[in-house]
This record gives sequence, C-alpha cells and structure tokens, in this order.
Amino acid sequence: MNKNIAIIGCGWLGLPLAKKFIEKEYTVNGSTTSEDKLSTLAAAGIKPFLISLTETNINGDINSFLDHADVLIINVPPKLRGENKENYVQKMRLILKSLRSSTVKKVVFVSSTSVYGDMDGEVTEETTPQPSTESGRQLLECEQLFQNESGLETTIIRFGGLIGPNRNPVTMLSKKKNLKNGNAPINLIHLNDCIRVIFKSVHENWGPELLNAVFPYHPSKKKYYTLQALKQRLQPPEYDNDIAKKGKLIRSYTLTNVKKFEFTTPL
Repeated sequence: MNKNIAIIGCGWLGLPLAKKFIEKEYTVNGSTTSEDKLSTLAAAGIKPFLISLTETNINGDINSFLDHADVLIINVPPKLRGENKENYVQKMRLILKSLRSSTVKKVVFVSSTSVYGDMDGEVTEETTPQPSTESGRQLLECEQLFQNESGLETTIIRFGGLIGPNRNPVTMLSKKKNLKNGNAPINLIHLNDCIRVIFKSVHENWGPELLNAVFPYHPSKKKYYTLQALKQRLQPPEYDNDIAKKGKLIRSYTLTNVKKFEFTTPL
C-alpha cells in the first residue's frame, strides 16, 4: 500500500487532508509557502517543507520533499486574478521534471469543473471540456500533462466550488445587485467530502481516473444563495430576472456509480 504521501499546498484543503492521512497512519510530507506555517504543519504531525513555485524554478528542497514518497497530491490552484497572472502550466512542468527522478508513482491532481466552461445542460466526465477562462484552460492543459506522462498513474479530480468553515460564496455575493444567471444550478462540494474523495482515491488505489466531484444538490443560484444569506443574517444578493441562461449541471457519475462514493456533508 502507498503509505508515504507528499502534499503540495497545505492550506485550507491541504492541511485537514494531511491530518486525515496521518490519522490513518500514513506518513505525510507537506509544503507551504509561508515560513510562519511550518510550525503549524509540524504540530499536526506533518514533516514540513518550505517550497514555492515560480515559472522558472522550484524554491526549496523539492528532492527531500519527494524522497520516499509513493503519492504526490498537487493542491495548488492557478493564481490568475489581478495583475500578477502566472504561467501555471510551466510551474507544473517543473514539478513533473522533479517527479521523474523521484520515487513517486502516483499523482492526484486537484482540478476544477471550470475546465467545462460556460456550457449549458448536464455535464459528466464524458463531456468534452470547453474552458472559457484562462484558469480553466491552464488546468485542462496540466491535466493532460500528467495524464500523458508514462510511468505515472494520475487521478484527476475536478471539484465544484468549495465550501466549508469560513468559506461560502454568499459572503462575497451578499448585498450585490444585478447578478447574472440566477436560474443556473449550483455546483458545489463541502470540504469534508473533498477530503474523503482524495483520501479514498489513494487509500483504495483507484488508479488512472478522471472524476467530477460535486454534491448532488442543484437548486438555482438565486434560491440557494438567498437561503444561505438569510441563514447567516446577511442581505441576500439580487439577481436579474433573466431566464435565458440555463447553466451547466455537473454530475459525479464515475464517483457515485463506479466508485460507489457517498457524499455525506450537505451544502
């Protein structure tokens, strides 16, 4: 069994994920870009590494980080907002180059349903991605990068919007007016289920898979975020009365029908 795990990106998702593996008696190397967080990782039983990725270099001891690791979990989203846009693909190429001289045989790549773009209707793993954002385009290219690497077994997990402790889009949407696509369905997943999907993919050795991971509950954005705002005593967002845009509804077919995964944390 693959009992030695390396996790690039021990933040909001990566840290509790690492704790889950440690709880199940895995050894975990974890990376952070913040020196202040090294002690937090160590206190959780993670062997901490200070590693940052640039387009030209990996800063930090990437070789020691990957040493003896069976599985690498890549949990570093693209930074493509604002002025400091990056070449995320180039960063992943550097990781891939390091992997070729490591003990790692399996990669879990945390991707996003943004690779599907703005299509309408039902979406499954069989749907051809049509990314409409730079983030979606670069994620899709990185998926293919790892999938096409010989000698490497890659599981791609396309998560919907992540929610959980101190994280729900409604806090940013509150009080906003004239929002578009209020009748489009939500495609979200709770942190707890994210952790369970990644853990099971490693623990049960799922192999080279492509998985959507979205909770099977899809009310309209208007209905869901209005209810969430009221629950949190926030002013609900206001949506335009446009009904033309249907939006995409993402099914986690492989996850639920093939892998028999059961979601446990409602939205």
